[in-house]
Amino acid sequence: MRDEDSHKGENGVVLVIGGSRDLVGALYLAAKSLAIMRAGADLVLVAAPEKIAWTLNKMSPDLIAVKMKGDHLTENHFFDMKKYIEKADVLLIGNGIGQEQGAKKLVNKLIKVDKPKIIDADAIKAIKIQDVSNAVLTPHAKEFEILLKNSGLKENELQKNLKDNVVLLKGKVDKIISKDRIVENKTGNAGMTVGGTGDVLAGITAGFVSQSDDLFEAALKAAKIMGEIGDKLEEEFCYGFIASDFLKEIPEFMKNGKSNPS
Repeated sequence: MRDEDSHKGENGVVLVIGGSRDLVGALYLAAKSLAIMRAGADLVLVAAPEKIAWTLNKMSPDLIAVKMKGDHLTENHFFDMKKYIEKADVLLIGNGIGQEQGAKKLVNKLIKVDKPKIIDADAIKAIKIQDVSNAVLTPHAKEFEILLKNSGLKENELQKNLKDNVVLLKGKVDKIISKDRIVENKTGNAGMTVGGTGDVLAGITAGFVSQSDDLFEAALKAAKIMGEIGDKLEEEFCYGFIASDFLKEIPEFMKNGKSNPS
């Protein structure tokens, strides 16, 4: 809960880093889900290639978009981002960032930043778990397979190599995994395989992490509330819902505290 006397910026600043020429929607969904969380971060900063950043400005006035030169992010942008990284309490890395070599090199610089991180989408494909600390990783099954391969691990070897990281493995039944715990989340349904829902989940996770130093509980709560929204949308639309429909529901679920991580 927030202190009623707190000021702007005292309840979390999240820096979202991603986007590329062909992948605007993923970044928007992740950042917008953060911006509309009524108990999430105070400030949402987005570092993206300049054309994507200008597009985000038009799509949402709630987002502070930092313009990076070029169509893709590269390791050369790390220096330009430093003052925003220093300001942030949490980094959300990877939504729409693409698989260009420069983007992969940037991701591997960002994962060394000593702050809580949410690592999603293409960023997961660029790293080894052994190089990461203080992070929630949010892979689906294929990304998880790539992560294990890049890390030289079998699935049964993952936990002992997690250190202080948490994996939110998305699936029919989500698994939230730390070095000493595995908890399943059974909310949600098959309609949630629609593109973009993972980006929304990453944003919600970042919002909860900005309010808590318990990565595991933040990831679990995010998975539960995402699944609960999905179940409501299934009742309303059957499987005809899309990722942006989740954005409309987040404030109500946050307001009513419908999700309980226990």
